[in-house]
Amino acid sequence: MALVSSVTATPLRLPLRQPYIWSQGVEDAFTINLITMTCEDGTVGYGETPAAPDADAQKIVLEKLGRGLVGRSVFDIAEGLQDAYRAHFLVFGGNMPRYFNQLRNALETAALDAQGKVLGRPVWDLLGGAVRKDVGYFHFLQGKTPEALAEDAAAAVAEGQPILYLKVGVGAEHDMAAVRAVREVAPEARLRLDANEAWDQSVALRMIARLAPYDIEYIEQPTASTSQAALAHVAARSPIAIGADQSVFTLQEVYTAAAVHRADMIAVGPREIGGLRPLMKAAAVAEAAGVPLCIHSSMTTGITTCAEHHAARAIPNLDDGNQIMWQLLAEDIVEAPDLAPKKGRLALEAKPGLGFTLKEDVIAAAAERHRTHAG
Repeated sequence: MALVSSVTATPLRLPLRQPYIWSQGVEDAFTINLITMTCEDGTVGYGETPAAPDADAQKIVLEKLGRGLVGRSVFDIAEGLQDAYRAHFLVFGGNMPRYFNQLRNALETAALDAQGKVLGRPVWDLLGGAVRKDVGYFHFLQGKTPEALAEDAAAAVAEGQPILYLKVGVGAEHDMAAVRAVREVAPEARLRLDANEAWDQSVALRMIARLAPYDIEYIEQPTASTSQAALAHVAARSPIAIGADQSVFTLQEVYTAAAVHRADMIAVGPREIGGLRPLMKAAAVAEAAGVPLCIHSSMTTGITTCAEHHAARAIPNLDDGNQIMWQLLAEDIVEAPDLAPKKGRLALEAKPGLGFTLKEDVIAAAAERHRTHAG
Protein backbone atom coordinates (compact mmCIF):
# COMPACT_ATOMS: atom_id res chain seq x y z
CA MET A 1 0.00 0.00 0.00
CA ALA A 2 3.06 2.29 0.19
CA LEU A 3 2.24 3.70 3.61
CA VAL A 4 3.94 6.96 4.56
CA SER A 5 6.44 6.32 7.38
CA SER A 6 8.00 9.79 7.78
CA VAL A 7 7.94 13.34 6.45
CA THR A 8 10.89 15.67 7.07
CA ALA A 9 11.62 19.26 6.09
CA THR A 10 15.18 20.54 5.61
CA PRO A 11 15.82 24.28 5.20
CA LEU A 12 18.35 25.03 2.44
CA ARG A 13 19.98 28.36 1.62
CA LEU A 14 21.05 28.50 -2.02
CA PRO A 15 23.20 31.41 -3.32
CA LEU A 16 22.36 33.04 -6.64
CA ARG A 17 24.70 33.49 -9.60
CA GLN A 18 24.12 37.24 -9.39
CA PRO A 19 21.80 39.53 -7.39
CA TYR A 20 18.11 39.13 -8.20
CA ILE A 21 16.71 42.63 -8.76
CA TRP A 22 12.96 43.27 -8.80
CA SER A 23 10.41 45.77 -7.55
CA GLN A 24 10.48 44.25 -4.05
CA GLY A 25 14.23 44.66 -3.56
CA VAL A 26 17.43 42.68 -4.15
CA GLU A 27 18.00 39.01 -3.23
CA ASP A 28 21.33 37.19 -3.12
CA ALA A 29 20.00 33.73 -2.21
CA PHE A 30 16.86 31.60 -2.24
CA THR A 31 15.83 29.70 0.89
CA ILE A 32 13.60 26.66 0.52
CA ASN A 33 12.37 23.78 2.63
CA LEU A 34 13.16 20.42 1.03
CA ILE A 35 10.49 17.80 1.80
CA THR A 36 11.45 14.14 2.03
CA MET A 37 8.48 11.77 2.20
CA THR A 38 9.54 8.18 2.92
CA CYS A 39 7.25 5.17 2.57
CA GLU A 40 7.44 1.87 4.42
CA ASP A 41 8.42 0.07 1.21
CA GLY A 42 11.49 2.35 0.84
CA THR A 43 10.03 4.66 -1.82
CA VAL A 44 11.07 8.27 -1.32
CA GLY A 45 9.31 11.30 -2.78
CA TYR A 46 10.68 14.84 -2.80
CA GLY A 47 9.02 18.25 -2.80
CA GLU A 48 9.94 21.80 -1.87
CA THR A 49 8.53 25.21 -1.10
CA PRO A 50 9.99 28.72 -0.76
CA ALA A 51 10.60 29.23 2.96
CA ALA A 52 8.46 32.25 3.72
CA PRO A 53 8.40 34.06 6.03
CA ASP A 54 10.90 32.01 8.08
CA ALA A 55 12.44 28.67 7.13
CA ASP A 56 12.67 27.20 10.62
CA ALA A 57 9.17 28.29 11.59
CA GLN A 58 7.86 26.87 8.33
CA LYS A 59 9.74 23.60 8.99
CA ILE A 60 7.85 23.18 12.27
CA VAL A 61 4.49 23.61 10.54
CA LEU A 62 5.41 21.38 7.59
CA GLU A 63 6.52 18.54 9.85
CA LYS A 64 3.40 18.92 12.00
CA LEU A 65 1.26 18.54 8.89
CA GLY A 66 3.49 15.69 7.74
CA ARG A 67 2.90 13.75 10.96
CA GLY A 68 -0.78 13.75 10.09
CA LEU A 69 0.07 11.87 6.88
CA VAL A 70 2.15 9.15 8.53
CA GLY A 71 0.41 5.77 8.39
CA ARG A 72 -1.72 6.74 5.39
CA SER A 73 -1.24 5.31 1.94
CA VAL A 74 0.74 7.74 -0.19
CA PHE A 75 -2.25 7.59 -2.54
CA ASP A 76 -4.54 8.99 0.19
CA ILE A 77 -2.64 12.27 0.56
CA ALA A 78 -5.43 14.43 -0.88
CA GLU A 79 -7.77 13.50 1.96
CA GLY A 80 -4.99 13.93 4.50
CA LEU A 81 -4.19 17.44 3.28
CA GLN A 82 -7.87 18.36 3.27
CA ASP A 83 -8.12 17.17 6.87
CA ALA A 84 -4.99 19.16 7.78
CA TYR A 85 -6.41 22.37 6.33
CA ARG A 86 -9.68 21.92 8.16
CA ALA A 87 -8.02 21.03 11.47
CA HIS A 88 -5.17 23.55 11.56
CA PHE A 89 -6.20 26.48 9.35
CA LEU A 90 -9.98 26.78 9.70
CA VAL A 91 -11.29 25.63 13.06
CA PHE A 92 -9.88 28.54 15.08
CA GLY A 93 -10.68 31.18 12.50
CA GLY A 94 -7.16 31.29 11.07
CA ASN A 95 -8.35 31.14 7.47
CA MET A 96 -5.03 31.40 5.60
CA PRO A 97 -5.47 29.66 2.23
CA ARG A 98 -2.50 31.38 0.58
CA TYR A 99 -0.13 30.32 3.35
CA PHE A 100 -1.50 26.79 3.44
CA ASN A 101 -1.09 26.50 -0.34
CA GLN A 102 2.70 26.88 -0.01
CA LEU A 103 2.76 24.03 2.49
CA ARG A 104 0.29 21.86 0.61
CA ASN A 105 2.31 22.19 -2.58
CA ALA A 106 5.48 20.85 -0.95
CA LEU A 107 3.72 17.84 0.57
CA GLU A 108 1.64 17.04 -2.50
CA THR A 109 4.68 17.27 -4.80
CA ALA A 110 6.55 14.76 -2.64
CA ALA A 111 3.52 12.45 -2.60
CA LEU A 112 3.07 12.59 -6.38
CA ASP A 113 6.78 11.89 -6.87
CA ALA A 114 6.41 8.82 -4.64
CA GLN A 115 3.17 7.73 -6.32
CA GLY A 116 4.78 7.85 -9.76
CA LYS A 117 7.74 5.81 -8.51
CA VAL A 118 5.45 3.18 -6.97
CA LEU A 119 3.47 2.89 -10.21
CA GLY A 120 6.44 3.24 -12.54
CA ARG A 121 4.73 6.14 -14.34
CA PRO A 122 5.64 9.81 -14.92
CA VAL A 123 3.62 12.25 -12.85
CA TRP A 124 1.99 13.73 -15.95
CA ASP A 125 0.14 10.41 -16.32
CA LEU A 126 -1.28 10.95 -12.82
CA LEU A 127 -2.53 14.38 -13.91
CA GLY A 128 -4.56 13.07 -16.84
CA GLY A 129 -1.84 12.35 -19.39
CA ALA A 130 0.38 14.45 -21.64
CA VAL A 131 -1.22 16.59 -24.33
CA ARG A 132 2.12 17.84 -25.72
CA LYS A 133 5.62 16.46 -26.19
CA ASP A 134 7.52 19.55 -25.03
CA VAL A 135 6.96 22.81 -23.17
CA GLY A 136 7.89 26.39 -24.06
CA TYR A 137 9.76 28.71 -21.66
CA PHE A 138 10.89 32.32 -21.73
CA HIS A 139 14.41 33.57 -21.04
CA PHE A 140 14.57 35.46 -17.73
CA LEU A 141 16.83 38.49 -18.28
CA GLN A 142 19.29 39.28 -15.48
CA GLY A 143 21.57 42.23 -14.83
CA LYS A 144 22.06 45.23 -12.55
CA THR A 145 22.10 47.83 -15.31
CA PRO A 146 20.31 48.37 -18.63
CA GLU A 147 23.61 47.59 -20.35
CA ALA A 148 23.96 44.28 -18.51
CA LEU A 149 20.35 43.38 -19.32
CA ALA A 150 20.97 44.15 -22.98
CA GLU A 151 24.07 41.97 -22.97
CA ASP A 152 22.02 39.09 -21.55
CA ALA A 153 19.31 39.70 -24.14
CA ALA A 154 21.82 39.62 -26.99
CA ALA A 155 23.22 36.32 -25.73
CA ALA A 156 19.70 34.87 -25.43
CA VAL A 157 18.86 35.87 -28.99
CA ALA A 158 22.09 34.30 -30.21
CA GLU A 159 21.04 31.06 -28.47
CA GLY A 160 17.69 31.15 -30.28
CA GLN A 161 15.55 32.01 -27.26
CA PRO A 162 12.28 33.36 -28.73
CA ILE A 163 10.74 35.03 -25.64
CA LEU A 164 12.47 37.46 -23.27
CA TYR A 165 11.16 38.37 -19.80
CA LEU A 166 12.23 41.55 -18.02
CA LYS A 167 11.51 42.79 -14.50
CA VAL A 168 10.29 46.38 -14.33
CA GLY A 169 8.86 48.45 -11.48
CA VAL A 170 12.39 49.28 -10.28
CA GLY A 171 11.98 52.97 -11.22
CA ALA A 172 10.44 54.69 -14.23
CA GLU A 173 13.66 55.87 -15.86
CA HIS A 174 15.52 52.63 -15.13
CA ASP A 175 12.59 50.69 -16.57
CA MET A 176 12.48 52.73 -19.76
CA ALA A 177 16.26 52.57 -20.22
CA ALA A 178 16.22 48.81 -19.72
CA VAL A 179 13.39 48.26 -22.22
CA ARG A 180 15.07 50.49 -24.81
CA ALA A 181 18.41 48.73 -24.37
CA VAL A 182 16.88 45.27 -24.67
CA ARG A 183 14.84 46.25 -27.72
CA GLU A 184 17.90 47.63 -29.48
CA VAL A 185 19.70 44.28 -29.33
CA ALA A 186 16.56 42.11 -29.68
CA PRO A 187 14.24 43.90 -32.11
CA GLU A 188 12.43 40.73 -33.20
CA ALA A 189 12.17 38.92 -29.85
CA ARG A 190 8.88 38.62 -28.04
CA LEU A 191 9.31 40.81 -24.96
CA ARG A 192 7.33 40.43 -21.72
CA LEU A 193 7.48 42.63 -18.63
CA ASP A 194 6.69 41.97 -14.97
CA ALA A 195 6.11 44.91 -12.62
CA ASN A 196 5.40 42.78 -9.52
CA GLU A 197 2.70 45.08 -8.09
CA ALA A 198 4.94 48.17 -8.25
CA TRP A 199 2.43 50.62 -9.76
CA ASP A 200 -0.93 52.07 -8.81
CA GLN A 201 -3.53 52.48 -11.55
CA SER A 202 -2.46 55.95 -12.69
CA VAL A 203 1.25 55.11 -12.73
CA ALA A 204 0.52 51.85 -14.55
CA LEU A 205 -1.40 53.63 -17.30
CA ARG A 206 1.33 56.27 -17.68
CA MET A 207 4.04 53.62 -17.87
CA ILE A 208 2.04 51.52 -20.31
CA ALA A 209 1.64 54.55 -22.61
CA ARG A 210 5.42 55.05 -22.56
CA LEU A 211 6.12 51.33 -23.09
CA ALA A 212 3.60 50.70 -25.88
CA PRO A 213 5.94 51.75 -28.76
CA TYR A 214 8.36 48.96 -27.79
CA ASP A 215 6.02 46.14 -28.89
CA ILE A 216 5.51 44.59 -25.45
CA GLU A 217 3.72 41.26 -25.56
CA TYR A 218 2.17 41.60 -22.12
CA ILE A 219 2.75 43.07 -18.66
CA GLU A 220 2.36 40.87 -15.61
CA GLN A 221 0.70 42.13 -12.39
CA PRO A 222 1.35 45.87 -12.74
CA THR A 223 -0.92 46.77 -9.79
CA ALA A 224 -1.30 45.58 -6.20
CA SER A 225 -2.49 42.01 -5.74
CA THR A 226 -5.00 43.12 -3.09
CA SER A 227 -7.29 44.58 -5.76
CA GLN A 228 -8.29 42.66 -8.85
CA ALA A 229 -10.55 45.62 -9.66
CA ALA A 230 -7.46 47.80 -10.06
CA LEU A 231 -5.95 45.26 -12.44
CA ALA A 232 -9.21 45.12 -14.41
CA HIS A 233 -9.30 48.94 -14.58
CA VAL A 234 -5.82 48.97 -16.14
CA ALA A 235 -6.51 46.00 -18.44
CA ALA A 236 -9.62 47.68 -19.85
CA ARG A 237 -7.62 50.77 -20.85
CA SER A 238 -4.30 49.23 -21.83
CA PRO A 239 -3.09 48.72 -25.42
CA ILE A 240 -0.81 46.01 -23.99
CA ALA A 241 -2.20 42.69 -22.73
CA ILE A 242 -2.29 42.44 -18.92
CA GLY A 243 -1.63 39.30 -16.91
CA ALA A 244 -2.72 38.41 -13.37
CA ASP A 245 -0.08 36.84 -11.12
CA GLN A 246 0.12 37.69 -7.41
CA SER A 247 -3.64 38.36 -7.46
CA VAL A 248 -4.49 34.74 -8.38
CA PHE A 249 -3.06 32.59 -5.59
CA THR A 250 -6.32 30.72 -4.87
CA LEU A 251 -8.77 28.93 -7.15
CA GLN A 252 -11.46 31.50 -6.33
CA GLU A 253 -9.12 34.33 -7.34
CA VAL A 254 -8.35 32.57 -10.62
CA TYR A 255 -12.07 32.33 -11.35
CA THR A 256 -12.68 36.01 -10.62
CA ALA A 257 -9.70 37.21 -12.65
CA ALA A 258 -10.47 35.00 -15.65
CA ALA A 259 -14.27 35.10 -15.78
CA VAL A 260 -15.21 38.42 -14.18
CA HIS A 261 -12.29 40.85 -14.49
CA ARG A 262 -11.06 39.33 -17.75
CA ALA A 263 -7.31 39.23 -17.32
CA ASP A 264 -5.59 38.45 -20.62
CA MET A 265 -3.34 35.84 -18.99
CA ILE A 266 -3.41 33.84 -15.77
CA ALA A 267 0.14 33.37 -14.43
CA VAL A 268 0.12 30.93 -11.52
CA GLY A 269 2.25 28.05 -10.31
CA PRO A 270 1.92 25.14 -7.88
CA ARG A 271 3.52 27.06 -5.00
CA GLU A 272 0.76 29.68 -5.13
CA ILE A 273 -2.25 27.52 -5.95
CA GLY A 274 -1.39 24.59 -3.65
CA GLY A 275 0.17 21.89 -5.83
CA LEU A 276 0.00 20.23 -9.21
CA ARG A 277 -3.58 18.98 -8.96
CA PRO A 278 -4.88 22.42 -7.89
CA LEU A 279 -2.85 23.86 -10.79
CA MET A 280 -4.76 21.58 -13.15
CA LYS A 281 -8.01 22.93 -11.66
CA ALA A 282 -6.83 26.51 -12.16
CA ALA A 283 -6.01 25.73 -15.78
CA ALA A 284 -9.48 24.27 -16.31
CA VAL A 285 -11.15 27.36 -14.82
CA ALA A 286 -9.08 29.62 -17.07
CA GLU A 287 -9.78 27.40 -20.07
CA ALA A 288 -13.53 27.67 -19.45
CA ALA A 289 -13.17 31.47 -19.57
CA GLY A 290 -11.08 31.29 -22.76
CA VAL A 291 -7.90 32.49 -21.03
CA PRO A 292 -4.46 30.87 -21.40
CA LEU A 293 -2.42 29.86 -18.36
CA CYS A 294 1.27 30.68 -17.98
CA ILE A 295 3.04 28.61 -15.33
CA HIS A 296 4.59 31.02 -12.86
CA SER A 297 7.61 29.68 -11.03
CA SER A 298 9.09 30.90 -7.78
CA MET A 299 12.32 31.06 -5.80
CA THR A 300 12.93 27.33 -6.03
CA THR A 301 15.20 24.64 -7.46
CA GLY A 302 15.01 22.15 -10.30
CA ILE A 303 12.61 20.05 -8.21
CA THR A 304 9.91 22.63 -8.88
CA THR A 305 10.98 22.93 -12.51
CA CYS A 306 10.40 19.19 -12.95
CA ALA A 307 7.06 19.35 -11.13
CA GLU A 308 5.86 22.31 -13.18
CA HIS A 309 7.00 20.60 -16.38
CA HIS A 310 4.87 17.55 -15.62
CA ALA A 311 1.81 19.74 -15.13
CA ALA A 312 2.67 21.72 -18.25
CA ARG A 313 2.71 18.56 -20.34
CA ALA A 314 -0.90 17.90 -19.26
CA ILE A 315 -2.49 21.39 -19.41
CA PRO A 316 -4.44 21.99 -22.65
CA ASN A 317 -4.59 25.82 -22.52
CA LEU A 318 -0.92 26.33 -21.66
CA ASP A 319 0.94 29.43 -22.83
CA ASP A 320 4.12 28.89 -24.88
CA GLY A 321 6.32 31.04 -22.63
CA ASN A 322 6.44 29.65 -19.09
CA GLN A 323 8.79 30.44 -16.20
CA ILE A 324 11.63 28.54 -14.54
CA MET A 325 13.95 29.78 -11.80
CA TRP A 326 16.56 27.09 -11.04
CA GLN A 327 19.01 28.62 -13.54
CA LEU A 328 19.39 31.67 -11.30
CA LEU A 329 21.12 29.54 -8.66
CA ALA A 330 24.90 29.33 -8.39
CA GLU A 331 24.37 25.55 -8.20
CA ASP A 332 21.14 23.59 -8.42
CA ILE A 333 20.41 20.62 -6.14
CA VAL A 334 19.11 18.58 -9.11
CA GLU A 335 21.83 16.49 -10.76
CA ALA A 336 19.78 15.06 -13.63
CA PRO A 337 18.04 15.52 -16.02
CA ASP A 338 19.34 18.54 -17.90
CA LEU A 339 16.69 21.22 -17.32
CA ALA A 340 18.04 23.89 -19.66
CA PRO A 341 15.55 24.67 -22.47
CA LYS A 342 16.94 24.57 -26.00
CA LYS A 343 15.67 27.48 -28.09
CA GLY A 344 12.93 27.96 -25.53
CA ARG A 345 11.72 24.34 -25.50
CA LEU A 346 12.19 21.47 -23.04
CA ALA A 347 11.06 17.83 -23.23
CA LEU A 348 11.81 15.60 -20.24
CA GLU A 349 11.90 11.83 -20.58
CA ALA A 350 9.00 9.76 -19.27
CA LYS A 351 10.62 8.48 -16.08
CA PRO A 352 8.81 7.30 -12.94
CA GLY A 353 7.73 10.06 -10.57
CA LEU A 354 9.14 13.49 -11.29
CA GLY A 355 12.20 11.85 -12.84
CA PHE A 356 15.10 13.64 -11.16
CA THR A 357 18.13 12.74 -9.05
CA LEU A 358 19.62 15.03 -6.41
CA LYS A 359 23.11 16.26 -5.54
CA GLU A 360 23.48 15.18 -1.92
CA ASP A 361 26.68 17.18 -1.40
CA VAL A 362 25.03 20.39 -2.57
CA ILE A 363 22.05 19.72 -0.29
CA ALA A 364 24.34 19.14 2.71
CA ALA A 365 26.26 22.36 2.03
CA ALA A 366 23.01 24.33 1.60
CA ALA A 367 21.63 22.95 4.88
CA GLU A 368 24.80 23.99 6.72
CA ARG A 369 24.69 27.40 5.02
CA HIS A 370 21.16 27.89 6.35
CA ARG A 371 22.17 26.91 9.87
CA THR A 372 25.02 29.40 9.78
CA HIS A 373 22.93 32.18 8.28
CA ALA A 374 19.95 31.63 10.59
CA GLY A 375 22.15 31.39 13.67
